[in-house]
Amino acid sequence: MSFGHRLSSSRCLQGGGWCTSIQDCLARKDTFRGSSKYMKPLSFSGILGNRQKSNPDFYNWNKVKIRYCDGSSFTGDVDEVDPATNLYFRGAKVWLAVIEELLEKGMNKAEKALLSGCSAGGLASILHCDRFHDLVPENATVKCLSDAGFFINTKDISGAESIASYYSNVVGTHGSAKNLPSSCTARMTPSMCFFPQYVVPEMRTPLFILNAAYDAWQIKNILAPSSADPHKTWSNCKLDINQCSSDQLETMHGFRSQFLSALPVLENSSIGMFINSCYAHCQSGSQDTWLAADSPSLNNTPIATAVGDWFYGRTMFQKIDCAYPCDSSCINRVED
Repeated sequence: MSFGHRLSSSRCLQGGGWCTSIQDCLARKDTFRGSSKYMKPLSFSGILGNRQKSNPDFYNWNKVKIRYCDGSSFTGDVDEVDPATNLYFRGAKVWLAVIEELLEKGMNKAEKALLSGCSAGGLASILHCDRFHDLVPENATVKCLSDAGFFINTKDISGAESIASYYSNVVGTHGSAKNLPSSCTARMTPSMCFFPQYVVPEMRTPLFILNAAYDAWQIKNILAPSSADPHKTWSNCKLDINQCSSDQLETMHGFRSQFLSALPVLENSSIGMFINSCYAHCQSGSQDTWLAADSPSLNNTPIATAVGDWFYGRTMFQKIDCAYPCDSSCINRVED
């Protein structure tokens, strides 16, 4: 937690993927993704940074990083404790308890509030955005930011619907259906409502979508998961986009097209958008991508400026980058 202007409040939801079964969740139990006993202190940077030069619009806000330990983007809600493993699936109750405590600590007086998150936390910031809005003061300016949280429903390179099956298992294991937006579950199978493309069009609260069209996590786990690549022909490409073959790049361009098609219509919309063509995942939490001399930009506008302009109503930033490799400002992900 970082204290600043008492009437401005920023809440950032940590990412960390999901677990899809009892055994899968059990593997997280004795890690920082499953228990606060294993969590170490985190430094604040990027959108949570406290220096005016590097975070001009939010540096002096009250800032809280909400740690992630439930494996369901804070949607789980199973009353029974698993007797064999002593696992609790109650992420939704964790979410509500955290927000209620923050309200008691002063967020109930906030005039401005921003709920943000990265990856699984970015998805959570979408799924919980309207509920968050309903919990803070009625006259407050409330908006949400999803960083690398716009996961799309598409087939993998083998033609299988692996991510749809994956999310179905998440929702089933955690009993998440009752905590997904009713505007979506009233018309679709609940597990489909884990996909932002089916939720965002019905949202009431202004949202900013920050995402790479070649999102590194989605390329690795949605487009070319290990199950669809038994011979590991995508291994080098997934680690470093510079190692991708022309055929693999063509497939990735196809993924980008599907990603752009899944985005909401922007006409007369309060949705802000910064969609670059980087091979990256999460760009708001690190200073080098949020705001630096060589940070990613669209139309010469860095991410921090785009988000600040949108939040404060200075201008409605809605930009989509050209296709890879056109953007020389990208900081592309390379793994060892």
